[in-house]
Amino acid sequence: MAWVSTAELAAAVSEAGGLGIIGSGQAPPDWVRDQVRLARKLTSKPFGVNVMLRSPFVDEVMQVLLEERVPVITTGAGNPGKYLPDLKKAGIRVIPVVASVALARRLARSGVDALIAEGMESGGHVGELCTLPLVPQVVDAVDIPVIAAGGIYDGRGLAAALMLGAQGVQMGTRFMCAAECTIHPAVKEMVIKARDRDTVVTGRPTGHPVRVLRNKLSRQFEELESRCAPPEEMEKLGVGKLRAAMVEGDVVYGSVMAGQVSAMVKEIQPAREIVMDVVRGAAELLSSASRWVVTGK
Repeated sequence: MAWVSTAELAAAVSEAGGLGIIGSGQAPPDWVRDQVRLARKLTSKPFGVNVMLRSPFVDEVMQVLLEERVPVITTGAGNPGKYLPDLKKAGIRVIPVVASVALARRLARSGVDALIAEGMESGGHVGELCTLPLVPQVVDAVDIPVIAAGGIYDGRGLAAALMLGAQGVQMGTRFMCAAECTIHPAVKEMVIKARDRDTVVTGRPTGHPVRVLRNKLSRQFEELESRCAPPEEMEKLGVGKLRAAMVEGDVVYGSVMAGQVSAMVKEIQPAREIVMDVVRGAAELLSSASRWVVTGK
């Protein structure tokens, strides 16, 4: 959600009762500080920041978040262990994203507060397991709260995640079409027009596969993979492409990272409307779930 979940969207989600997360991506520390301060102007509710641990600015960004006393940090693309002592001392909740049981166990032992078990249905960087088998395995493997992510669009997804043992969900793709999301309108239009098979995973040889909506850039990646091009060539092709899509609106040669639920997104809605739709939908399903249970003597 780098270039997607900015302060405006994060604040709107928090105002609606969720926990909005600013996606820092590979942004420099000054940008992150500005975003945190803007979010504080837009909401008095708690919010968080996602830190990509492969960012060249990760040390400086973590220092900014310590100084700004951001209440929650989610992390991806690595192990936040080296930062945990300072973050915990500052009272900051740390919630890493995991795509395997082994990583979940290792991070749980390190003292993180919760985990986000993210299936490969999600947009952006993905693992190998789908959400349905991953979440209950992680729930069974650790003794801290687990949040489900990947392929969750509405109340049905939230209800299913709760039944799998998760204590909440993380959603990204649907919020790309929130009214408060600042991405280019061309990207929102592409998501709304997406069909069920319009996402593809590219870049597997790099070790950091990414799910995107199909376009000419994704076909370039597929061509490189078909001829076994070196990972470095693929990494070079991807430089700057996420910003090109989300900020500049290049949906042809930009990287339009989005999940498989893109095909379910049909309109632009305020973030509050999205949150309420998900919560109410889950509540209705769960309140009527007993009709599926047959009891006998």
